[in-house]
Amino acid sequence: MTERPIALMWFRNDLRLSDNPALLAAIKWADQNDGVVLPVFILDPVISAQLGGATKWWLEKSLSALDTSLSKLGNAQGGLRLFTGDAGPILENIADAKPIKSVFWNRLYDKPSTARDTEIKATLQDHGLTCESFKANLLFEPWEVKTGGGTDFKVYSPFWRACKKFPPPREPMKAPEGITLFEGGIENEVDLAAFDLGPKPFDWAGGFSERFTPGEQGAKDQLFDFIDERLVDYADMRDRPDHRVTSELSPHLRFGEISPYQIWHTANHFADANPGKGKTASKFISELGWREFAHHILFHATDLRSVPLQGQFRHFPWSDAPEALTRWQKGKTGYPIVDAGMRELWHTGYMHNRVRMIVGSILVKHLLIHWRDGLAWFDDTLVDACPANNAFSWQWIGGCGADAAPYFRIFNPVLQGEKFDPKGEYVRQWVPELRDMPERYIHKPWEASPLILKAAGVTLGKTYPEPLIGLKEGRERALSAYQDMKQAVA
Repeated sequence: MTERPIALMWFRNDLRLSDNPALLAAIKWADQNDGVVLPVFILDPVISAQLGGATKWWLEKSLSALDTSLSKLGNAQGGLRLFTGDAGPILENIADAKPIKSVFWNRLYDKPSTARDTEIKATLQDHGLTCESFKANLLFEPWEVKTGGGTDFKVYSPFWRACKKFPPPREPMKAPEGITLFEGGIENEVDLAAFDLGPKPFDWAGGFSERFTPGEQGAKDQLFDFIDERLVDYADMRDRPDHRVTSELSPHLRFGEISPYQIWHTANHFADANPGKGKTASKFISELGWREFAHHILFHATDLRSVPLQGQFRHFPWSDAPEALTRWQKGKTGYPIVDAGMRELWHTGYMHNRVRMIVGSILVKHLLIHWRDGLAWFDDTLVDACPANNAFSWQWIGGCGADAAPYFRIFNPVLQGEKFDPKGEYVRQWVPELRDMPERYIHKPWEASPLILKAAGVTLGKTYPEPLIGLKEGRERALSAYQDMKQAVA
């Protein structure tokens, strides 16, 4: 019996059914050619290199959710087929063994992924297959947005202004109503357990599931909960870690469980339905703009993870301070707002964006520890760590990236804490040893009298650490290092 032709849908960072152009194209092709669809996910070296402990946890849950959704949609067992190894040879082997006629995927924008995809497309086309790729996870392609001189942008504000001159992003596409799945066996197919993504040697990720529900439905629930309950306060309260106001959609976007089109249009519908609330919706949508800008930079940069965009920072005199780095990682710097953020990160896989800037500034400015060390820790512990946003943000914090705050802009963690966590509620939640400190001293316990410390049950250096470095000392040392770098490149 002649096998029906197959459209292969290659999932990567687009783990959803709705608003998935490649999936819809594969289904349409199969319907028009009396064929079937073969959805696959390949854990290849490119994807593996972009996963840390926290994102591995998320990916496992997300793949399981997608498999369930595909199986239900196609009324079949095993909706998503899993493979591990180099993607190119795996796809070629499947095409040699099965009547694959077309391959569909949604585009990625980091250098390893684009190089891999370009090579695979050429190889499969040489084998007589049709390959189609789609824009699905960005509102604007990195090569679409140009300066007046025809170059890529280096500064956010003019980049986003240029984006807003384009026609509005398309409406999101509805999820398919059905799919005819390929149901035969495939050589070298594995089950999800073979990916070995779970936390080891113990389940340190228990707190993640208290905060998040990976998968497309979890993403939709998160979006609508944010729109209904928190977006109204977003513009005024988004910098307050003591209030849950931000969307927390970043890990869902990282794995493509929701598209930026869905978010953009939902936020605009909120603005249309709530006259006078356009400001808060616009502020939220501008954060999508920062995500677009990060991917724009990622696409054009040589190596965003390793090479400073501002070349002079190749000569910056970073310190080798492993003990200080460890204390930062464990949330034991002696600065309450910093320690709260680092402990929140370890427990939940997430950290409020304002606090990310504060903890990053302490690391690269006061402690003079390389931004790449901070990037590596966030890569391993953040559920939303992605090749674009994480590297872009650490270069921004380090003063060496695109549109970066000047290096000499140094966050004071005490003033930041007092401004954005004025009653110390965020600190009390994540640094319980300071729970009974008076509000006046919650962000600077070293200034409290021995009597106040005793009443709060705090012994500096024992129950809570003294600061790793003095604020004035750290600031002066950072500025001196900056001057040394400028002299070195003069």
